[in-house]
Amino acid sequence: MMKELVFARTFLPAMERDAERDCVACGSYRASVGEHGDRVLRLADAMRSQLGLDKTRRYAVLAANSHMYLELYHAGLLGAGLMNPLNLRLAPAEVAYILDDSETEVLFVDAAFAHVVEHVRAEVASLRTVVAIGPGDFPHDVRYDDLLAAGEPRVPAEGDESDAAILMYTGGTTGLPKGVLTSQRAEVLNAYHAAMSFALSPEDRCLLQTPMFHAAAIGIVMATPAGLGCTTILPFFEPGAVLAAIEEHAITFTVMVPTMIALTMAHESYEPARMAGLTKLAYGASPMPLGLLQRIQKDLPDLDLYQAYGMTEAAAVLTVLSPADHERGGDLLRSAGRPVHGVVLSIQGPDGEVLPRGTEGEVCAMGGNFMEGYWNKPDATAEAFAGGWYHTGDMGLLSETGHLYLVDRVKDMIVTGGENVYSIEVENAIATHPDVLQVAVIGIPHDTWGEQVHAIVVPQPGAEPDTAELMRHARTTIAGYKVPKSMELRSEPLPMSGAMKPLKRELRKPYWEGSDRGVN
Repeated sequence: MMKELVFARTFLPAMERDAERDCVACGSYRASVGEHGDRVLRLADAMRSQLGLDKTRRYAVLAANSHMYLELYHAGLLGAGLMNPLNLRLAPAEVAYILDDSETEVLFVDAAFAHVVEHVRAEVASLRTVVAIGPGDFPHDVRYDDLLAAGEPRVPAEGDESDAAILMYTGGTTGLPKGVLTSQRAEVLNAYHAAMSFALSPEDRCLLQTPMFHAAAIGIVMATPAGLGCTTILPFFEPGAVLAAIEEHAITFTVMVPTMIALTMAHESYEPARMAGLTKLAYGASPMPLGLLQRIQKDLPDLDLYQAYGMTEAAAVLTVLSPADHERGGDLLRSAGRPVHGVVLSIQGPDGEVLPRGTEGEVCAMGGNFMEGYWNKPDATAEAFAGGWYHTGDMGLLSETGHLYLVDRVKDMIVTGGENVYSIEVENAIATHPDVLQVAVIGIPHDTWGEQVHAIVVPQPGAEPDTAELMRHARTTIAGYKVPKSMELRSEPLPMSGAMKPLKRELRKPYWEGSDRGVN
């Protein structure tokens, strides 16, 4: 049977076709497509011959972004092992749980996160080898460079579309992390979806600063080197470094979550001219405040904006709001766009009934880019795919034009006095105020109403907004019962997950501890 949706079918031809083309820039490191490919093949060979891995056995990576992280992804996607990229913000106990649950055998770690290994190694029976990435004196069994030197540039046997590609655990912010197992077919389909939806080409120079353990980075990982020009990798997101990289490397395309964009535009050295070389910007992973979107359009009027909506289980993109939709503006700016090719959406009620256009319910989807299931959790997998649809846990509606409008996470809906209040709507109303940098809206206990709407606001640098003024501002665009009944200002940034989403569970915790309902 003819196979096409396997990573080797994009990676290996690129090595032959574009061997001399620039591929990766990471600090002082530079590599062409051919040089990168040679290192990946050597690494894949050594992972099999030196570490005893194969396409079914798990290895984990706990490290900052780097060209070595990219090589580890590509080696695994060629069949050297099943990669398990670890969220850098997890506690040692959570890391130990993931390694044990997945029966990970090899852990690649850099100096910045070596301390975690000291806490977890004795607790994980399956973990037999620790590989040190980069410099630093910390306990390890073998160094990455030595492993690479032991390998030969052998092309591995081609796998099947149904082969496991990546095991990526969800963040664990609402309970124990769940391992999302995706196939070669799902990951390659997602790469094609991204390339088509964002009009990517080898002429684009990409900046990768989203954490490489997160699904938001996988599109770029998959497209390098086959579908993009040179990719510049930053170890961590840092606004000043982002601005410098865009200028120095003539970056044309990047992916950022709204918080990253807001912090970059709030940086003391930010000027619109420093980002003028960008021609495409994709954003997603959390709601885009309308005020921030309006500022981007004002400062960078020639920039093509794309909003992507998806999740790890969808490997990862479901819908895209196109530049044309952004230009039309108006109500479309609240939309998450329309489904990518091959994905079908429905809005369903609590009993699984498909609801008509314009009716709010749970967003459900079908497509070839979905996970095989949750690792070792057949019941959770069956629940997620009840009725043959993937149930996202997001509330939304579909317009007559097929645009998806997200209302909220099911768990983030606030019920106050019998009325449903969606936190996204309130956050957008507050975020349009020029003094607001970040905002999160949560429900807190109230003896009469059950919950009351509470807003937590981080002001723009130098701004000193009045909470009463912010509430009046919100009242101009949302109903009175949705306006926060209480508000607090914070000088420090909101706590964020590894995916740069506000940790609402942590924000709710002080208010709900000791209550009958507890923290959700």
